[in-house]
Amino acid sequence: MKTELTSRERIRLTLEHKEADRVPIDLGGSDCTTITEKPYEELKKTLGIKKTARIFSTRFQTVFVDDEVQQLLHSDVRPIAYRPSQRALNITSKNGEFFDEWGIGYRLSADGLYYDIVSYPLAQATIDDLETYDWPDPYDPKRVEGVAEEARYWFANSDYALLGPGVSCSLFEQCWYLRGFEQFLLDLLESPDFAHALLRKVLDIRLGMYGKFLEQADGRLDLVYVADDISMQTGPMMSPQTYREIIKPYHKEYFKFIKENSGAKLFYHCCGNVEPFIEDLIEIGVDALNPVQLTAKGMDPARLKEKYGSRITFWGGVDTQRLLPKGTPEQVEAETKRLIDIMSPGGGYVLSAVHNIQADTGVENILTMLKTGYDYGRYGMK
Repeated sequence: MKTELTSRERIRLTLEHKEADRVPIDLGGSDCTTITEKPYEELKKTLGIKKTARIFSTRFQTVFVDDEVQQLLHSDVRPIAYRPSQRALNITSKNGEFFDEWGIGYRLSADGLYYDIVSYPLAQATIDDLETYDWPDPYDPKRVEGVAEEARYWFANSDYALLGPGVSCSLFEQCWYLRGFEQFLLDLLESPDFAHALLRKVLDIRLGMYGKFLEQADGRLDLVYVADDISMQTGPMMSPQTYREIIKPYHKEYFKFIKENSGAKLFYHCCGNVEPFIEDLIEIGVDALNPVQLTAKGMDPARLKEKYGSRITFWGGVDTQRLLPKGTPEQVEAETKRLIDIMSPGGGYVLSAVHNIQADTGVENILTMLKTGYDYGRYGMK
């Protein structure tokens, strides 16, 4: 039997494609691997924890998972979170609507669970407009207030693997949030000069943000996180050729900057059928791929593991669309075991839900997934 490792050791071995003592678990390590407020309150009640939840993302109604919860449920990853800018702190919501610091408008959905984008500030913009737009200030000191102290504290006083900046910091997605989804996809084909100009502007802001954050984290992060959906459930949002010609060069620069300035592994989140892009992502430095949406077309776990498993770590996989909200505990246990059997040999697998655990998921299934992962995911025990 392998000696019990620390979470940091376990994650590091897994990312090196080596078998640790058990499969690592992530609940709350980022804003794409956490849980929404409603089931979290039920989870805390079940566990007997009374601390007030802190909101991680207003838009998605997710929470920071409390340290006590993470310990009880054997989660191995803790976020060192990016702070809101002064402009973001000044934002107020009125009648369920608000504008973020990029000028994007959101409205609370009818079910009250999420904020949907309803206003795209650059929908009618020209290249010249990009030079005069009121962009966020990437160097606002509020963004990193307390980051150095938090990173030092958790590095010195815990065994967690540390992930920063905890929030998505997208590139392609940020462009279409500004421009509109359909319009930006048209830009890629019909107005590539505009697409390049917008991507360049957004990337420069992201590099400024990451540069200050990584400076404050000072080499204490195990993983640095970027989320940028380029796929949907049925397939890619654009042709692989378009991705390689227009988006990929900016991703490459982005990821290179992050890795050179952090010394950490790169954690990349993309929902849907990302398989057509995995070779590209490996080539430009992605070390861990999340959320591994296996219900999407083309995302067969055995094929993914066989083809890419020695070169990229898969992080996620437990279905949040049907299994966790609608399955029985027995079905959740069986699927969790199946994923571990397929994905864990040789390392390179972290157990987590596919994206955030949603409001329609019961506590019993959450606990079943995590307990099964902890008990069954031990190497050499099966």
